Amino acid sequence: MQDFLLRIREVLHVELFEIGTTEVTVSTLLTSVLVLVLSFWLSRLIRRAMLRRVKESSVPERGSVAVTARLVHYTIVLVGIGIALSTLGIQLGALFAAGAVFAVAIGFAMQTISQNFVAGVILLFERSIKPGDVIEVEGRIMSIRELGIRATIARGLNEEDLIIPNSMLVQTTVKNYTFRDALYRIDGEVGVTYGSDMTEVRRILEEMAEGLDWRTRNHDPVILMKEFGASSVNFVVSVFTENPWNLRQQRSALNEAIWWALKDAGITIAFPQLDLHLDDEIVRAIAAGGQPES
Repeated sequence: MQDFLLRIREVLHVELFEIGTTEVTVSTLLTSVLVLVLSFWLSRLIRRAMLRRVKESSVPERGSVAVTARLVHYTIVLVGIGIALSTLGIQLGALFAAGAVFAVAIGFAMQTISQNFVAGVILLFERSIKPGDVIEVEGRIMSIRELGIRATIARGLNEEDLIIPNSMLVQTTVKNYTFRDALYRIDGEVGVTYGSDMTEVRRILEEMAEGLDWRTRNHDPVILMKEFGASSVNFVVSVFTENPWNLRQQRSALNEAIWWALKDAGITIAFPQLDLHLDDEIVRAIAAGGQPES
């Protein structure tokens, strides 16, 4: 048994090659490989623990946790690689200097990818946009499904999947409907004729708005007489909802409710009209087929 252990010790101390002034033996090589394996194993263990904790606590922001787990993975693996290289005798200072030059060259060649990566890290720590948020970017409303390191996955109103570069979400103006809360105001406009009873119109609109079953009960509807138009007196009916993703359907439901409420009450919804007044002499001349006298 003792001879066997001595034989193993001799094998472990066999010199394979030299890096600079450092002799690389079988034991140092095996140690470096073991460090790498342990770093990957530790990273996998931590990521599984994070995702399991999220699943058990029913946290809705799994996309952000997944990105965090990925960053943890990169950090642990890089530390493991650094330890493994130090064990082999590779000077990390010289490696970092060469890597810095290489990184600058890569940065110029992959500027867009670098911007998206940095933007993804900013979104992760700022948490201004999270999975489940309803946002509007360049006039398009979408729901965030997953935050990635390079791009964000979203779902559009037409049920299409959108892959958005993270730099766009950082560098452009983003309207977030659910940043602090999901409260959203929906407006419906209608014009009634000047001969209508305005007190009755307001009462009908208030009664209609309060009866909408999909509006939030924490905010009362607001009825405003907006302006005196050319052919109508215009009202604005504002109701509040906590589901901005369905704002198109809810705006349609509000307009339909306004239409039927006024129609059932016998109140005329105005439309543009043009009154033409003709002089009697002109009318007689036109009827006779002649030209009116100037």
